[in-house]
Parts: sequence; structure tokens; C-alpha cells
Amino acid sequence: MRGCISAALDAATLAGASYVDARIVDTRSESISIANGRIEGVESSASFGLGVRVIANGSWGFAASATVTEAEAVHVARQAVAIAKASALCPGSKPVTLAPLDPVEAQWAGLCEIDPFDVPLADKLELLSSAEEGLRSEPAVKLTKADLGFQRTRKVFGSSEGAFIEQQHVESGAGLTAWVIADGEVLSRSYPNSHGGNWIQAGWEAIERLDLTGNAPRVAAEAAALLTAEPCPTGTYDIIIGSSQLALQVHESIGHPTELDRVLGDEAAFAGTSFLGLGDIGALRYGSSHVTVTADATVPGSIGSFGYDDEGVPAQRDHLIMNGLFTGFLTSRESAPEIDRTSNGCMRADGWNRIPLIRMTTVSLEPGDWELDDLIADTDRGILFDTNSSWSIDDRRLNFQFACETGWLIENGALTKMLKNPNYTGITPQFWNSCDAVCSDRHWQVWGIPNCGKGEPMQVAHVAHGAAPARFRGVEVGVGR
Repeated sequence: MRGCISAALDAATLAGASYVDARIVDTRSESISIANGRIEGVESSASFGLGVRVIANGSWGFAASATVTEAEAVHVARQAVAIAKASALCPGSKPVTLAPLDPVEAQWAGLCEIDPFDVPLADKLELLSSAEEGLRSEPAVKLTKADLGFQRTRKVFGSSEGAFIEQQHVESGAGLTAWVIADGEVLSRSYPNSHGGNWIQAGWEAIERLDLTGNAPRVAAEAAALLTAEPCPTGTYDIIIGSSQLALQVHESIGHPTELDRVLGDEAAFAGTSFLGLGDIGALRYGSSHVTVTADATVPGSIGSFGYDDEGVPAQRDHLIMNGLFTGFLTSRESAPEIDRTSNGCMRADGWNRIPLIRMTTVSLEPGDWELDDLIADTDRGILFDTNSSWSIDDRRLNFQFACETGWLIENGALTKMLKNPNYTGITPQFWNSCDAVCSDRHWQVWGIPNCGKGEPMQVAHVAHGAAPARFRGVEVGVGR
């Protein structure tokens, strides 16, 4: 593969490129699902190819091929240069400038004890079947689903600046959902998270640690309890948001608006732009003093972690918000000079046939010092929200509404009643400024999101968010009732 990379770099340079990088990506994926006592699907796929990105006459060009040979690498590189030169003819185009980078030759591998692709399919089906059967042990449960998924990615990257980087990692994910139906309502309870469960950068050992079979009866019982739960009240409440829901809140109202390409107007195709501006760095009070948010691609076991991004920038930990003050964006080598900084390593592509985009890494709300029991005891009138069921946010990432699978009413410092269909709404800066407590690192967990969409044609990124339960004062709940 090094020969193919070198052939692409040399061919593009000879054709007139001032900068070249080439990526070979080899991906294998597997997904398994069981629903209502039957195998719903067993899917396996593989993808292997080469992508070449160049700058020529001050403009970007990109081309790719599923044929990975030195001869094809030369052809693809020349095609990328031709595209860049054609793009440079567009009136008003600004020449591309890249932030400086010290190129490296390096290797990196993520954590993996047991390769899930070596585990027999029969063992995977047995585990999934046992867990799904546990969901059906509750008579009130009418629909069930259990999922497993795995992905192994190997990348080779080289650049005309002298970088050559080899990386590989494995991701594993699993989840359970039980549904109950009554009076025209369909209510669900999931584990360990909704929308497919949780994804971890690890092997089969991560699935074993989830103990799907052991948790299934509890999930089913909580789903059944929703049938007699009271509806979420309407009004203004203090709310405590559980770790997994808060991770999605971070994703939608902090992660996406801090992507610098959205702010610069370079990306708006899939999920809009951002309410932030360049002048907000060091000036905007994004949240209260309890809100510190980091972007960290070095967190072990996170699907937002890697050794180097798809520009060869090393993984790093950077602050987006420090004690409530907005301090920085997620950047690339091209966008970082706009704020007089170097890239913090956030460029990743969805495979070999896509150009890299600015993507979240592990964007996390840093833990505080509260214990969850103490935080509940300190809340006189509130609601505890747990596990997302739906979300909506506008295309500038300001106005949002989230609904959860379950809620619990808090009265005089105690959890008193389960609530169904709980939801809350807010405006991003006001909401984060209402945060007055965050739980400790004992409650902090990283949640993997393997389906973050962006770009056109859409690219799906695997990102993650760490969070511990946190309290927000005076939030509107029960919207739409």
C-alpha cells in the first residue's frame, strides 16, 4: 500500500499539485438483529479503496477509486489535479491556505482484546437471542428488538509533506428495546441507550461487559411500568438530565454549532449552520461556570478517538468551553488560520471515496463534584429525564426540543412517580447558563454515536460524548400538551 500512496503523491506533484494527500481505507462491517423472537437480519459488508486530495492553483481537487494499484493511483491523482485546476477557474475563489503541520511517520491501534470478527456467528446469535427472550418474559411487552454491530477500519495515509501513518481500530455496539402499546400510545424502554444502544472502541469484550441478558428483564419491567405512568406535567421545572440524554444534548447544541466550517459558511448542506461567530471566542458566555466542554480524541475506548485525523494531525484534547466561556471551535488545517490557530485534529472522512470534513471527536461535558443521590435530594421540585426518544433543533442550533423514554418526578428531594413521554425545550445559551450542578466522574460515561450525518453527499461519522447527570434550573417541560 505504501507503493500506491507514493505513486499517487508523485503523480499529483508532477501534474502540478502544490499539496497532495492520499488515503487507503479498508473497512469491514457486520450487523445482526433479532426482533419479536425471529432473526431479522444478518448483514456483512466490506469496502476497500483509495482517495487522493490535492491543492492545485490554490483550489481543492479530489478523486477516488476502488481499484488499489499503483497504475490506478497515478490515474486517480492526475484526475484530482485536473479537478482542482478546473475549480480554480471559478471566479472569486479564495486560494487555500493550510495551517502548518510537522509530518510524522507513525502507527496507531485502538484497544481490542477479542476481535469480534473471530467470534462465531452462532455465539453472537445465541447471546442476542437470550437477551431478546428476556425482553419477551414480560407479558405487557408487545414488540422487542436486540441489535449487535461491529466495524473494523484500517487506514494508510501519506502526504507530499512527508507524512506516512498507519492506523486500525475496532468498534462494537449493542442495544435492546422493548415496546408496550396501550390507548393509542407506543412507549419504549431501551438499554444501554436508545437508537441502537451504545458503541465502544473495543472488541467482543465490550459486548460481554454490557450483560444484555442480565439487563433484559429490568428493561422489560420498566417498559411495562410506563403503561400506568402519569404523563409529563406542563410548566417550568428544575430538571436533572441523565448521562446518555445529556450526551445527545451536547452533540446537538454544542458539538455541531462549534464546527468551524459551519460558521465560515463552508458547510450547511445537511444540518444547517451555527449561531456562533468568530468574534464569540473569549467573549460569549455559552454556559454557567459549571459548564466546561472538551474535544478529546485521546479518550480510551471512545469511538471518537484515533491516533491522527485524515489530514495527519495528531489526536489531541482541546477546550471548547471553559467554565462557561466559549474558547474555541472544532477545526481543520484550512479553517484554523481563520481564527489564528493550528488545527485541533477534527478532519475525518466517511471512507475512501469521500473528502474529509470537520467532525466531532469525543466532545464532553466535564464532570463536576456532585453525587447523583445528593443532587436529587437537593432538588425540591423537578423532573429526572432519562434515555432519548426524539429530538429537534433548528438549523442554527439555537431552539431545541428533546423527548425521553422515561422521567421521574422529584418532590421535596425524592423520586416519587414515573412519568411517560417527558420532554423539555430551550434556547442553547440560556439553557446551558441555567446549569447549576454536574455530577462527579463516578457518574461520567462516554456514549458512542455511530450515525452522525453531515455533508452532501451525506457522510456518516462515528463520534462520542462524555457526560454525567446535571441539573438545569427553570426549564420548560411538557411542551405540546
